[in-house]
Amino acid sequence: MLHFASSICDREEQQAQDPSPAAQRCYGETEMEPPCGRSFMQVLCEKYSPENFPYRRGPGAGVHVPPGPQVSPMKDRLNLPSILVLNSCGISHAGDESEIAAFCSHVSELDLSGNKLDNWQEVSKIVSNVPQLEFLNLSSNPLQASILERECAGTFSGIRKLVLNNCKVSWETVHTLLLELPELEELFLCLNDYENVVSSPGCFHSLKLLHITDNNLQDWSDICKLGTMFPCLHTLVLANNNILAIDDLAGSLARLFPNLRSISLHKSGINSWEDIEKLNTLPMLEEVRLLGIPLVEPYSTEERRKLTIARLPSVSKLNGSVVTEGEREDSERFFVRYYMNVPKEEVPLRYQELVRKYGKLEPLAEVDLRPQNQANVHIHYEEKVQQINVRLDQTVAEFKKQLKTVVQLSTNNMRLFYLDREAPYGLEELKFSLRALHSYNVRDGVEFYVEPKIK
Repeated sequence: MLHFASSICDREEQQAQDPSPAAQRCYGETEMEPPCGRSFMQVLCEKYSPENFPYRRGPGAGVHVPPGPQVSPMKDRLNLPSILVLNSCGISHAGDESEIAAFCSHVSELDLSGNKLDNWQEVSKIVSNVPQLEFLNLSSNPLQASILERECAGTFSGIRKLVLNNCKVSWETVHTLLLELPELEELFLCLNDYENVVSSPGCFHSLKLLHITDNNLQDWSDICKLGTMFPCLHTLVLANNNILAIDDLAGSLARLFPNLRSISLHKSGINSWEDIEKLNTLPMLEEVRLLGIPLVEPYSTEERRKLTIARLPSVSKLNGSVVTEGEREDSERFFVRYYMNVPKEEVPLRYQELVRKYGKLEPLAEVDLRPQNQANVHIHYEEKVQQINVRLDQTVAEFKKQLKTVVQLSTNNMRLFYLDREAPYGLEELKFSLRALHSYNVRDGVEFYVEPKIK
């Protein structure tokens, strides 16, 4: 094991066993209660030791620790990238803060998901010693019972992207963080069992993207609170919440979400086309995701997409796929024809708008393009002609078996010719036993000639 990594681990084990006040202050523990689990610094040394993470040399390759205000004499023995992934490593506390500062001064992204961090003070000890940190993932750490003091939250001030999925953190904790993160642009609050949204005393203009999927939100009034808190949102992901309806009282959507470009209502409870049409009041909306909602279940895949596109004239991307100009016109024409014979009281307002655009369209002619399954054909053998019905999906070999009882010849002693009088080629022998009859363009009235093989 790397000497430096071992020395840090040994020192931490000694401090954990030492009931001295200094050791207690370092770990924030009460007397005789050493920290459980592994320290951030211990895991860092093990994972990124030269043995496990060799330094690579050459242009554009390798990782290094640039000089910082606090430099460890052993810094050249540990190779750290600027993006650290320490997920599911059993981390429960920070460890030696001076060593974190020495080795992590250049780190910009840190993934601590799936660890055992249950105290915001320990998280703060790590973050406060990573001055360049912009991305922090704390997903699936048991932080729900820990109280976050505002002074502690101040150490997160430089973070731009924060992931708190499945941490079960309270809205009070979220508000405390938001007050201290003036540059936060992306926030992930998924899987936190939220049944409602608690309003914050202030609003936060820096946030552009909010993922709050897989919670228990139902009432649109809670979504309005998000608009009040985050007036500059570009992207709002509400998937897997049981939102039943969209309200636009007094033009609230445009007022609360003036910059929203993308919204996901995937697997929500929306069950009304009128609710979908309310999204048109969002002035900047470009992308919508609406898969898995009760509203579209009765429709075919084609109907779902075309009826939705026709109702959302400003949307340029639906369910992840770009809406081209051609597809939009096809969808709008489809929409007009779809509702042209519907009772007046059931015709949506959008229908009249599109009739003014395209006029009253004629119904499309129904053309069955499916291949013919059977045909009545004439069989010529010797001086006889017999009409039979044949399946066109069968092979030439199977057709010959069918003809055995008609011409009284074995299949091995049978030559079979096909005559299409509309074609200029004359008789064509069917030589390929595995070829299907429909590939010869067989249809009603064509003629087959059977001859015995000459021995």
